[in-house]
Amino acid sequence: MNENVQPLGYGYAVSAAERNKVLRNTYWLLALSMLPTILGAWLGVATGITASLGGVMGLVVFMGGAFGFIYAIEKTKNSAAGVPVLLGFTFFMGLMLSRMLATVLGFKNGSDLIMTAFGGTAGVFVLMASLSTVIKRDLSGMGKWLTVGAIVLMVAAVINAFVASSAGMIVISLMAIGIFSAFILYDLKRIIDGGETNYITATLGIYLSVFNVFQSLLALLGIFGGERD
Repeated sequence: MNENVQPLGYGYAVSAAERNKVLRNTYWLLALSMLPTILGAWLGVATGITASLGGVMGLVVFMGGAFGFIYAIEKTKNSAAGVPVLLGFTFFMGLMLSRMLATVLGFKNGSDLIMTAFGGTAGVFVLMASLSTVIKRDLSGMGKWLTVGAIVLMVAAVINAFVASSAGMIVISLMAIGIFSAFILYDLKRIIDGGETNYITATLGIYLSVFNVFQSLLALLGIFGGERD
């Protein structure tokens, strides 16, 4: 699953075949991870199990569960348990997303908004994946700036959980779309350049970015395009 690599100027001493294998496995696992996500989202909407998890309580449950799973994935990424733990995480993420989905489905055009967010997210992913194959420059320097941006975004989300500002939600969603779209490009470029050789770690990073882009698009569409009966 992992290959020993030595830095070699720009890029890494990893063969093209090994890079392609990691990229292919990442795409397959990313596609597979969508199934538990959909199942978790459907279960959450159908049962309303997450309906009471709003505001600060919802944020605490989400952050606690997410960081717990991420820690477990990091510990199991080099073992046979890595994939099941990752899929368990994506089920949890779908469950946490169900509250927003239920809210959007309450709009007359809720199904259309969800499909639009899905299409927009797919478009962002395809664009970033295409750019990652044509950009030749080293993008490794983006990592620290994107991490800082993600931390600022997380702090802003925590503050907004207490304030419950619609304007704050709009700003946070727009920032998230920009930051996590760039993260998709960064993570894919690292695989292509040989900087990431573990497809479970690669899938986790890209999945989180895709999830955040979708969630942010859906929030914006709900705010600006939701039609009430």
